Amino acid sequence: MKVIDQALLEKVIIERSRTSHKGDYGRLLLLGGTYPYGGAIIMAALAAVKSGAGLVTVGTDRENIPALHSHLPESMAFSLQDQQLLKEQLEKAEVVLLGPGLRDDAFGENLVKQVFLNLSQNQILIVDGGALTILARTSLSFPSNQLILTPHQKEWEKLSGIAIEKQNEDATTSTLTSFPQGTILVEKGPATRIWQAGQSDYYQLQVGGPYQATGGMGDTLAGMIAGFAGQFRQTSLYERVTVATHLHSAIAQELAQEHYVVLPTEISNCLPKVMKIICQKERVSKDKLV
Repeated sequence: MKVIDQALLEKVIIERSRTSHKGDYGRLLLLGGTYPYGGAIIMAALAAVKSGAGLVTVGTDRENIPALHSHLPESMAFSLQDQQLLKEQLEKAEVVLLGPGLRDDAFGENLVKQVFLNLSQNQILIVDGGALTILARTSLSFPSNQLILTPHQKEWEKLSGIAIEKQNEDATTSTLTSFPQGTILVEKGPATRIWQAGQSDYYQLQVGGPYQATGGMGDTLAGMIAGFAGQFRQTSLYERVTVATHLHSAIAQELAQEHYVVLPTEISNCLPKVMKIICQKERVSKDKLV
């Protein structure tokens, strides 16, 4: 087991070049939020933008777009029913987040198949939420591009066949051998572990707690992972995913000192300030982030 330390945070989250522009910080496409789960994709988009993503486009139900823009005018949005726009956006995206708030029905299944078929090897695909359920149910072949999976314990049970009570390091190590080489797995739970297929070692979070057990927490994490995946290219994708996952729980832990429950949107709101502190290496206290 590897430890996530301050050195890793500072390796990933670095100051921006004065000559950079929004195209340097990731072109993201987020797909989900079908009725009645519209809030999920909004929370994912908030997290992606506030983690520094350069361009964020959201494909969701048309009826969900006004709510999205009322929370986040910085994002672009289109209806998932618009097949031409979907095709165009899939071609443009560097990072695709598929699944937050995606209903497990015929439309959702068709969307997952369409994304899997149309992505190229140089694109990053994050499979989350409803897309994980659909993937497990349909036994679709994994796409050939860089893959990140973000299941909670029940989703991992469906995807891997490992019962929740038997989900341990050895079982995950064995199961990952059947996944494409390089696949990154964020195995969420009381002690979240981050794996990469082909590596025997893994990172395990030392932060977080039950104050995170509320709706939208996973959607926010998925959005943060997407945001980090599209930038910080001076480090490996595995390191970027690991730091995003750590920061999500570290901020929650800090907020929990004064709150009984931590709302996912509160984590997102803290992100720009916390990332600034880390990149400047000016921590007031090594134990205090927020």
